[in-house]
Parts: sequence; structure tokens; C-alpha cells
Amino acid sequence: MSEANLRPHPAAKPSASGRRRALLTCGVAGPIVFVVAFLVEGATRAGYSALRHPVSSLALGEYGWTQRANFLVTGCLLLAFAVGSRPALRQAYGAGRWGPGLLGAVAVGLLGAGIFATDPVGDYPPGTAVPAPQTTTGTLHDTFSALVFLGLPVACCVVGYRFARTGHRGEAAYSVATAVLFLALFFLTSAGFSQQTALAPVGGLFQRLTLVVGMGWIGWLALHLLHTREDDGNQGRLDIE
Repeated sequence: MSEANLRPHPAAKPSASGRRRALLTCGVAGPIVFVVAFLVEGATRAGYSALRHPVSSLALGEYGWTQRANFLVTGCLLLAFAVGSRPALRQAYGAGRWGPGLLGAVAVGLLGAGIFATDPVGDYPPGTAVPAPQTTTGTLHDTFSALVFLGLPVACCVVGYRFARTGHRGEAAYSVATAVLFLALFFLTSAGFSQQTALAPVGGLFQRLTLVVGMGWIGWLALHLLHTREDDGNQGRLDIE
């Protein structure tokens, strides 16, 4: 057999690289799709207040299927990103399974939130009894949502720790700051949705800020990994550095 026949096919590496880039690109697309969709829905839905009501309440009513689809599409995109982030983080920063696993948990949380509709919060849809009765479907929705609101800040800290270990202090600081701000805004969101505090009229606003902060970090991480050079990734050096 000739020496030429023993050489790996030149298209093999680019093919693997192309698949990885496609998966990482899902991490850029997912946050954009999710945020744009719920902002547009919240601004156009009759009887709905983006300042007061949760994003999940958009899944209720006649056009609730649009937000359910938003949850499901975003969940699928972020699940693909979680798969692609594992080899990218391992190669560039020596990261293990925890970061990608937590990102996967966030994706599963979104998928579950799309499958199981929330119970009404406040007075939406119009005519809803206050307080609304609790249902099994609503409880499942809240359980899956917890994967998003708890898994995301932990993912920020885990990935931030790996950034710090490899000398990327700016990236580490941004990741940890995101976790802190996310949790602070989530606390204000929870207080607003309890309907028992002065924050009730702006609970929806705080939730939107929470989601924008968290989804912004995911999109940034995806872009960051897309710019990681494969040939010297083990040193954690980036094209943009």
C-alpha cells in the first residue's frame, strides 16, 4: 500500500470542525430567537403587560402556541450548543463535563417549559381568578423552569472558574458578575410574582432583565468559543486576543 493511501482524508478534519461550528452557532442563535420572540409577543398580546406578567404566561390563551414554540425551538438550539461546547471548552480550557452539562440542563428546562404550560400569574389571561388554582401541569412547568434559573448562574460560575484557572481573568470576571446579577434580578422577579409586594407591577420587567442577562452570557460564550483557534486551543489562546 502506498504512503499516500495511509494519509487521512483531507476533508475529515474540516468536516468535524464544521459540525462543531454549527453546534456552537446554535448558541448564538438560541438567545437571539428567545429574547426577540418574547419581546415581540409581549408588546403585541392583548391584555398582557410585559411589565407585570411572566414570559411563561405568553404560552396561555389563544396565541399561546407561539411562546410554546419559542421555548421548544430555543431549547433545541441550546441543547445543540451544549453538545458542541463540551469539546470546545475541553480543548481550549481543559474543562470537564460540568459546564456543558449545566448548559444542557438549561436547555432541558426550556424544553420542559414548552411542553408544560404555566399556571396563570396575576390577571392574565383576562378573566383569570386571582389567585389561580395550582395544577400538576403548572407545577411541572415550574420544576423545569428551575433548571433554567438555577442552572444558568451555576454554569456561569463553573465556566468562569475554568477561565480563571487558564488566566482569562476578564472572561472569568464577566461570567461571575453575570451569575451575581442574574441571581439578584431573579430574587426581585420572585418578589414581584408573589403578588404580595410593591414589586408586583414590575415583576415581568425584572424577569425580562434576568433572562436578557443570562441569555446574553450564553450568546457571548458561544461567540467566544467560535473564535477559539483549534490548533492552539489547549493553551486557551484566541484569535481575538
